[in-house]
Amino acid sequence: MNKIKEDSIYEGSIDFANSGNASINIEDKNIFIFKRNTLNSLNGDKVRVKIISKNNKLEAEVLEVLERFRTQFVGKVQINKENKKLIFVVPDNQKLAVDFYIKGEHDALQDQKVLVELIDWEPGTKSPKAKIVEILGSSGENNAEMNSIMYEYGLPNNFPLMVEAEAELIDFTIPESEINNRRDLRNITTFTIDPVDAKDFDDALSVNIIDDNTVEVGIHIADVSHYIKEGGIIDEEAIKRATSVYLVDRCVPMLPERLSNGVCSLRPNEDKLCFSVIVKLNNDGQILDKWFGKTVIHSDRRYSYEEAQEIIEGKDGDFKSEILLLDSIAKKMRKQRINDGSIEMGGIEVRFKLDETTKKPTGVYFKTQKDANKLIEEYMLLANKLVAKLLSDARYHNVYRVHNSPNLEKLESLSLICKNFGYSLDLTSDTTNLKKSINQLVADIKDQPEENMIETLITRCMSKATYTTINAGHYGLGFTHYSHFTSPIRRYPDLITHRVLMDFLNKKPNGSPQKIEGMAKWCSEREILAAKAQRDSIKYKQIEYLEDKIGQVFDGIVSGVTDWGMYVELIESKCEGMVRYNGNHSVDTENYTVNLKSGGSIRLGDEVKVTVKAVDLDRKQIDFELF
Repeated sequence: MNKIKEDSIYEGSIDFANSGNASINIEDKNIFIFKRNTLNSLNGDKVRVKIISKNNKLEAEVLEVLERFRTQFVGKVQINKENKKLIFVVPDNQKLAVDFYIKGEHDALQDQKVLVELIDWEPGTKSPKAKIVEILGSSGENNAEMNSIMYEYGLPNNFPLMVEAEAELIDFTIPESEINNRRDLRNITTFTIDPVDAKDFDDALSVNIIDDNTVEVGIHIADVSHYIKEGGIIDEEAIKRATSVYLVDRCVPMLPERLSNGVCSLRPNEDKLCFSVIVKLNNDGQILDKWFGKTVIHSDRRYSYEEAQEIIEGKDGDFKSEILLLDSIAKKMRKQRINDGSIEMGGIEVRFKLDETTKKPTGVYFKTQKDANKLIEEYMLLANKLVAKLLSDARYHNVYRVHNSPNLEKLESLSLICKNFGYSLDLTSDTTNLKKSINQLVADIKDQPEENMIETLITRCMSKATYTTINAGHYGLGFTHYSHFTSPIRRYPDLITHRVLMDFLNKKPNGSPQKIEGMAKWCSEREILAAKAQRDSIKYKQIEYLEDKIGQVFDGIVSGVTDWGMYVELIESKCEGMVRYNGNHSVDTENYTVNLKSGGSIRLGDEVKVTVKAVDLDRKQIDFELF
């Protein structure tokens, strides 16, 4: 590794802090850049910098912006009271420490949310020039805020008219000639189990009992690739999106509604085209035989998770014996998977009850994983694993879902935190025993106040799962082979896998690995952006939820200790805010402890009472103070 020297020149992406200062990563070192030395760069831009030395410390100075990371930004209109023609847009992204000076004609009003396009930013001028390209609505209005989040991450919203028109031409009718080319399973008991509010049904299960110890389970996935031809305008739009995006109040789908909720969706009492994995299992969940291919099915019943759960818990209903059999086998497969090294993470998903008109949150509840959810998960994992292994063994280039081993330093830090709570994490063992130790920790914290905080910390220790053509296995699941196959309506990598599997079954040569790797990398990037947008929408609704609760007292858990403040997560709603230090504290960040000058201390994970001091929807901030 070369030593970074004064006066040397480097290129890279600039990363701004909320303060306006920035940094650039050079040879795995973050080099600081003062705000005054950032020239006319914006967050994420590719820049050329010069290394300078100040007080025997290396800093960087931006010499030139080589390439803009993005040119469109979301913000709020601010019109000068004295001079109405003097108009600025304050960006939503706090890493953009400048306001945009607006040029050109527009109809935007004070405090409206808008999308602006950067025109130019001459070095030496205070503000970049921009034009308003779209008015999103009034600040604080639900659609304006949700659309702002989408645009902030460069995620598309409405489909182009040509894509919608093309989708409308697709016929629901299945010709007899197509049925004759497929395995006809319409007379086999088949049903779907999905969220109660789902409209797109990717998957269905069929049950064909062979004898007392043998069942043939069909894992049927919507045959999206039959309707979307590679390289067509619907396909191009699908890969551009790469994933459906789930915000608090809506789904922004990867495919037009006619496809996602209509033609491809495995709705009950309709014949549907599928790509299926059919496995013959014994009652212990051991695989006796397997088959892959195109099918036609007819779903007999649509179950919600709640309805299926009631049957598992003893209620009578359609296909009760089939559901109970699937559940029994799924539980055995799950137990074996965990014994083989799969990490069992629960996690709490925040959901909101929304006012039908304003979409403002009226309540908060949590989505929990019960047996019905786990039943579906187990069969989907099985199909994904079997398809991945089939294609890997055949040496076909495919998109794999890979997950690397966790960060050891972060695990060591987590172990110390857990020790403070009386929990243990064994880092001295091999990989299998480490996973068992993590699973034991997850079981130990179940239903404890610190459960969500520690599970969040465990997740932060883990590598992020990504898509790639290089099959490196999935650490968290403990699988040597894993691909996404079961959700082609909402994930483009699944659609790629369908096409690769069809090439294999038809004995066609495999596609270009470079092309597939490029698509895999793109899908990984889009997945990250979609997840950030979802988190931002949840954060916004949490702030909205607390907007009329200023002065109220809540129970919380200390979820973070920093030099500048203490983060607290409310138990009732999982809303996280900050208690800012007021001079009556001293901080021991190594031990995650705040020492109070009045006596006593507060540490990470402690239960505290806090008062809601202030909320700021624009800055996405919640301020608490200790009660």
